[in-house]
Amino acid sequence: MLLHNNISPPFLHTPSTLKTTTTTHLRNLTISSQQQPTTTTTLTGTGPKGIQGISISDKSLTTRGFNFHHSIENLNLDQLNSIFVAVGFPRRDPDKIRVALEHTDALLWVEYEKSKKPIAFARATGDGVFNAIIWDVVVDPSFQGIGLGKAVMERLMNTLLEKGITNIALYSEPRVLGFYRPLGFVADPDGIRGMVYSRKKKNK
Repeated sequence: MLLHNNISPPFLHTPSTLKTTTTTHLRNLTISSQQQPTTTTTLTGTGPKGIQGISISDKSLTTRGFNFHHSIENLNLDQLNSIFVAVGFPRRDPDKIRVALEHTDALLWVEYEKSKKPIAFARATGDGVFNAIIWDVVVDPSFQGIGLGKAVMERLMNTLLEKGITNIALYSEPRVLGFYRPLGFVADPDGIRGMVYSRKKKNK
């Protein structure tokens, strides 16, 4: 689990005076999981004000044919599903994807101008005030390695931090934990460990 900003996880009490606009170190909780139940890793971010600007400007990305969208309008769910599958997620029921997105507090996806298809995506759910969990951070394999994943995460984090949300968590496979650490995420903050409910199959 990854925590961002100098706050405690949802199950610990936090003084109401802590806000992302202070100089206090902020802490983010992120839970790391894999597709099959194994272990989870807790990461926590430490930065005075969370994300400090962005590494690639909107203008720079737009000139390269990448356009940002903040709603599900014009988002082709079948094409999004294809990206999920391409990065190793299980294929999902499009109707369930739509319901999930309708209950999402913040999302961001990148459209490639030439193909008019989504090529990167991330979303966050939560209570809109204190806590948020980031889900489904994906980049089409054909467009990986050019900074789109970082660009999406920076903007999604800023959206959450601007709302005053300080407990921010996400799930990640161990092999990509290094991607999140430069964004302010640290493992096992103060010894806090994330836990995931798992139903074990009964032996017949």
